[in-house]
Amino acid sequence: MGVTFYSIAESNTRKTFLLIFLFFILLGTIGFLIDSFYLRFPEHFPFPLFTCIAVFISTIQTIVSYYRGDSLILHSLGARPLNLESVKEHMLLNVVEEMAIAAGIPRPRVYVIDSDNPNACAVGRDPQHASICVTSALLDILNREELQGVIGHEMAHIRNRDILTMTITAALLGAIIILCEIGWRLQYYTRYDRDREEGLGGRGGCIFFILYLLLLIIAPILAKLVFLAVSRSREYVADAHGAMFTRNPLALASALEKISKAPGGKLGSPATAHLFIADPLKRSIGDYEGFWADLWSTHPPIQKRIELLKQMAI
Repeated sequence: MGVTFYSIAESNTRKTFLLIFLFFILLGTIGFLIDSFYLRFPEHFPFPLFTCIAVFISTIQTIVSYYRGDSLILHSLGARPLNLESVKEHMLLNVVEEMAIAAGIPRPRVYVIDSDNPNACAVGRDPQHASICVTSALLDILNREELQGVIGHEMAHIRNRDILTMTITAALLGAIIILCEIGWRLQYYTRYDRDREEGLGGRGGCIFFILYLLLLIIAPILAKLVFLAVSRSREYVADAHGAMFTRNPLALASALEKISKAPGGKLGSPATAHLFIADPLKRSIGDYEGFWADLWSTHPPIQKRIELLKQMAI
């Protein structure tokens, strides 16, 4: 039967939960090691202090981004309200209303970013507090059906609460980075002395400590890779569900084809790149398939997405 969007969507939903679980495992391992080395947890200190500090800081950051992140992102991208005197922007509003009905969610607020980069994104913590942004270049190059495909994709992100998923993974990523930073800074205030070596088992403890330091180096990289993997997996699901809303997968395929070939500058920053339907930074690594590209890109290869959409139309 071959690979389809339905099989990928089902697989990636399971994969997302697995990746978030791995985030928790990595966070717990790093926290346990740091508290074990510097507080002798749980033998000499009954409370995993440094782990709790990192989780607390990351939680505060997450709460702020959860409730205020959408307005901060819109401001950073230079988004503006619609100009309903513009025929294209009035059409955009009508399309958003249609796709909101198809997705069964409230109509999101709609914004335009004046940019020569054809792209679109969705922000907001839930369907009741969501916004959709499209760039002026996207309105210039797409027809109405193609615009429906793009908006359907963004509606899928909103309905599937992908923004919440990415907020959770970003919080876990932040907690891991904070923990590793705590681990490194503690090196300036403590030292690996004979007493600690004896407490950890002599030479074996020294080797264990070296492995711990290597983990402080590797963990942020691993956490970032997991974050990117979650981002990629949600794009396939949004493509599939968006095509179901419009019942016209070829329209989204055509829109992605135009987006991939259109000239234009970069948009946003690495912190917001995963929010867009296509990589707004136009990094070449996202154009390829393979192990290395799969590790470091925020989006799946756009040509693969187009091929799968065309399969849905058969």
